[in-house]
Amino acid sequence: MNLGIVVGTVVATQKDEKLSGGKLLVVQEMGIDGKLKDRYAVAVDAVGAGVGEVVLVAHGGSARQTEVTKSKPVDSVIMAIVDILEVHGKIVYQK
Repeated sequence: MNLGIVVGTVVATQKDEKLSGGKLLVVQEMGIDGKLKDRYAVAVDAVGAGVGEVVLVAHGGSARQTEVTKSKPVDSVIMAIVDILEVHGKIVYQK
């Protein structure tokens, strides 16, 4: 799993029918210190996330383990919206 922040959306009117109805979001990876990295992923949203929210993203085969992505051609999925990120007793992020 990786931490990230949702920074945008992807609209694709022509896509595999297994992806129909799924929301695609652009996620910028975030370090455990809360600093953004120069890495991005397009992920299927399984939890109703929106732009500006900090999320947990699963990649690879694990991305196909949610109810929304099961048996679909998905490599990245947003599977949680972060409320609080605490590291070594210090709150790094709070919604």
